[in-house]
Amino acid sequence: MVPRPPAEAVGAPLQGLILQAGEGERRVRRPKAAGEPGLPDPFIIKVDRRNGESSDLVMGYEELGPGQEIPAHSHLIADEIIFVHKGSGRVTLGDREATVSAGGTVYIPRNVRIGLMNTGSEPLGIAFIFSKPGFEELMRENSVLEGEPVTPISPEERAAIQSRHSWHTVRAR
Repeated sequence: MVPRPPAEAVGAPLQGLILQAGEGERRVRRPKAAGEPGLPDPFIIKVDRRNGESSDLVMGYEELGPGQEIPAHSHLIADEIIFVHKGSGRVTLGDREATVSAGGTVYIPRNVRIGLMNTGSEPLGIAFIFSKPGFEELMRENSVLEGEPVTPISPEERAAIQSRHSWHTVRAR
């Protein structure tokens, strides 16, 4: 572990953040094709290098509507924790599947495949935390700030985005 210089040696000390439920960098995913709806509810990047100046952690929150899913993927450099705030769903972790509900926690070590689907009739609210930055930039490229025009992502643009971020996240095949 590399020791860090005291905060006063590198500038003003960080003050941290106090964020309420809906606060943070609110974003909306772009659809894969014209006319296809994106996920209707925004996701929120709450803490990262841009929000709170954390050089190590990434934390966010999102709600998946009934039937919506996070497709199977793995993170190459970061562990992830998903905390289920509300609702219920089905998680795939490696070669295991399980039901998760409010209060549940899923720990995903790096290089382990994760997928999640809302199998309930209410929104599935999850907080996600990463041990290293990277994934939040992929999320930014696949979305727009809430309130901005939501334009579709072409297959070529999606492939280019996935290629740029393949150093930390890969979709399961």
